[in-house]
Amino acid sequence: MRTENFLEHHGVATNPFAEEDAQTDPVFKNRCRTKTYHPAWDKVFGDPGDPATSIVFGEKGAGKTAMRLQIVGRLQEYNQGKADSKVWVIEYDDFNPFLDRFADRLPARKQRDSSKVLAEWKLWDHMDAILSLGVTNLVNLALGAKAAGNPPTNQLDVELRTQLDSHQKRDLLLLAACYDDSLAESFAVRTGQLRRKLRHRALPALAAPALGMSLSAGLFALLGSLWWKEQLTDVWLWMAIVFAVLGWVPWLLRWWKCHFEARGVSKNVRALKRDTASLRKLFLRMTTRDLQGQPLPNKRRTDDRYELLTKFQGILQSLGYSGIAVLVDRVDEPHLVNGSVELMRDFVWSMLDNKFLKQPGVGLKLLLASELVEHLNRESREFHQRARIDKQNMIPSLDWTGEALYDLANARLDACAADGQTPKLRALFAEEVSDQRMIDAFASLRVPRNLFKFLYRVIVAHCNSHTDANPVWKIPRDTFEATLAVFGREQAAIDRGLSAS
Repeated sequence: MRTENFLEHHGVATNPFAEEDAQTDPVFKNRCRTKTYHPAWDKVFGDPGDPATSIVFGEKGAGKTAMRLQIVGRLQEYNQGKADSKVWVIEYDDFNPFLDRFADRLPARKQRDSSKVLAEWKLWDHMDAILSLGVTNLVNLALGAKAAGNPPTNQLDVELRTQLDSHQKRDLLLLAACYDDSLAESFAVRTGQLRRKLRHRALPALAAPALGMSLSAGLFALLGSLWWKEQLTDVWLWMAIVFAVLGWVPWLLRWWKCHFEARGVSKNVRALKRDTASLRKLFLRMTTRDLQGQPLPNKRRTDDRYELLTKFQGILQSLGYSGIAVLVDRVDEPHLVNGSVELMRDFVWSMLDNKFLKQPGVGLKLLLASELVEHLNRESREFHQRARIDKQNMIPSLDWTGEALYDLANARLDACAADGQTPKLRALFAEEVSDQRMIDAFASLRVPRNLFKFLYRVIVAHCNSHTDANPVWKIPRDTFEATLAVFGREQAAIDRGLSAS
């Protein structure tokens, strides 16, 4: 008996339980995203007009990624029709590129040990990665470049050159120099295009080299004239050399200062690859006044990053975005972490800083593994004073009751219903499988992912027990209980393996 026939009999067009990951689940993304929410949704999402931080702990399959996708979708709806109070979204969930570049900066003896690599990762490295995602997205939109990582919530409906003042244009060029991380085009091409888009004039920065070139050309012409008249002496020659060198001194001093700044940025932005020569060239095209006193990420500290984040917020404010939402998810998936709770802790803990989490206008949504709660509870008093977890809208467990999972299963069936049909979970099972028995069984499964796996398996097990010639349209209690028992033993073995690792 085919599962398609069984589901069609009950008015279901496509299998609602075939997918297990919200990231690749078309049923969730296209049909359930706006209808099925976890009971803690309101606390996590908050008020988009005043973004706030939330910290959520949930076990694998509890719906953290689904919640992130729902936040993105709701913010996209919120942004529509708003001119000056939109929310800029940064999805900080793919850590491998940043960690790979970071590890390459470390000595070889540390690169071989994931714990040593992650022990070196600090809060300013997180801030560099977050700024890189936000700035790269903004530059992509400004240049009309298409990129897979651009959140659909972020749109640019205005001209940068008309909305930004001269200081903000300089700030955007500096941010792009330090953090633009596009792989589509070279750094020089991107910065040149952005400069033209902003109509930022580089001529004043050419005064120093122009002085050196003009003086050198004049002295060369004078020496040529003296030589032609046979009046050239050693005194004239040495005087010309001295004046030529003096004419280039201002530019050489500026070149050295820009080189020093570029080298500092290249060395200390460890999560990205920054080329000293390209950075120096960009700095040389900015005036001394533009660079003087400006924060640059050329030291291993957070102070400059906070100032750069404030500058980025100011640019977004002028473009109609009053807030920023940073969505942190899938911290267990980087290859350097590989699901290890201790390594997750080493990677995430630096972000638990009240100053960072309570940055005005920035709401961080940290969707973390439930195993980290135990480590959090064991931390020292000093750690909790620094993190102030009590002020961060913490949800210690993304729990699902049996009743909530029962409703979720019905919502999935309704989302996959054939035209004119209203399928119900109750209709799939024989009367001997009571609603209360299903609710109790679903409660033991704990999370949506396990629920979908179990329902898919029990439907397949039932269909494999019957033929198309003699179909049975109700799943009996024996099949339900046998499948549940086998599934429970398998999950228990998986949980033991995860805890042992």
